Amino acid sequence: MINQITKGIKISVDTKYKGTNYRNNRLHHIFGYIITIENKSTETVKLTDRFWTIFDTLNNTEIVSGEGVVGQTPTLKPNDIYKYGSGCFLESNIGAMKGFYTMINLETFEQFKVIIPTFQLTTQSTLN
Repeated sequence: MINQITKGIKISVDTKYKGTNYRNNRLHHIFGYIITIENKSTETVKLTDRFWTIFDTLNNTEIVSGEGVVGQTPTLKPNDIYKYGSGCFLESNIGAMKGFYTMINLETFEQFKVIIPTFQLTTQSTLN
């Protein structure tokens, strides 16, 4: 599991290879990931936006951004934990993702970025 703390917000990432599937008549590797967001600060924060950079060794780098995560913009009080799962399709069996969340401190209304650490996406055969 990969971890990163920014301004008291801890991001943990756990990945899993989920096999292959055809998409647009091309074979893709499917990767799932679970993100855990822990508010270790003393203030209440809200996740407003996400920004991802997805690296695929057989394809162009893809940028994904937008409001919230999985259709939600969670608010985390001190010591709250929010967890969600998502995934991506890669043409290669090797890739990586990194990014950041934009959050707002609901007490000071300061916006800030929380780093999502770079994590590897690899198949089991690549690891052996």
